[in-house]
Amino acid sequence: MGLQNYSVVSEFVLHGLCSSQYLQMFFFIFFSGMYVAIILGNLLIVITVVSAPHLQSPPMYFLLGNLSFLDMWLASFATPKMIMDFLSDRKLISFGACMFQIFLLHFTGGAEMVLLVCMAYDRYVAICKPLHYMTVMSRMCIKLVLVSWVIGFLHFMSQIAFTVNLPYCGPNEVDSFFCDLPLVIKLACMNTYVLGILMISDSGLISVSCFLLVIVSYSTILRTVRHRSAGGIGKALSTCSAHVMVVTLFFGPCIFIYLWPFSRFSVDKLLSVFYTIFTPLLNPLIYTLRNEEMKTAMKKLRSQKVSFH
Repeated sequence: MGLQNYSVVSEFVLHGLCSSQYLQMFFFIFFSGMYVAIILGNLLIVITVVSAPHLQSPPMYFLLGNLSFLDMWLASFATPKMIMDFLSDRKLISFGACMFQIFLLHFTGGAEMVLLVCMAYDRYVAICKPLHYMTVMSRMCIKLVLVSWVIGFLHFMSQIAFTVNLPYCGPNEVDSFFCDLPLVIKLACMNTYVLGILMISDSGLISVSCFLLVIVSYSTILRTVRHRSAGGIGKALSTCSAHVMVVTLFFGPCIFIYLWPFSRFSVDKLLSVFYTIFTPLLNPLIYTLRNEEMKTAMKKLRSQKVSFH
């Protein structure tokens, strides 16, 4: 008899972010505002990149537009459900919706990790090899984005292919505000230790390797700027440190959670909030709104809309 014939669990119970009624009402207002800001901010960036002809030539803005697109999906896989659950006493999610959350998290998360490496490489070429920047990146930009999407898809497939067919016949409570892969695997009615190690090693490998590549790229940029001119090191350090801060907030929680996949800590829920909500909100601020050319394009777009009306 196949494994799916043993799967009698049709829904899971989420424990949510907290159990306090007072905090849940506060969190409902707080995260609702944050989610609206994430969607509007990232959508504005995508519209600006698509609408401004002069932003379609530098590869950097094409990468920024893709990052904002992924951020909208990364923030949407669990946040709307979490916000609605703040108003519910019993937080239920169907088996299919749970699997869909895992799909969106690992697909968009894996693609964004690789895309952040591509953006760090873009900055490396722009600063360390400025004469070859347009030649190199114009040829590679679309390929890099496609690679990020393909790796994200392969990462998702490696995570979900076995998870969806596991037998779930008993416990159905997930101690989180979304269907987190290590927690869902633990609910299966079989020994999943080896399977869990394989899937979690996959997530840990992509997280650690991408993070190290980003750090190496920005370290090389700082070294190059320092050797070329002492005056430019301040600006380069400010830009790189801001990028590294956001990257650390994204990769750090992922790496921490998957280093101890079978031992849950009380801080895990808070760490999950960082890469699912705070990072998609910070990315537009750090990568885009600090960019004068992007801010000018947004002002022109706004003035065009106003004159049109």
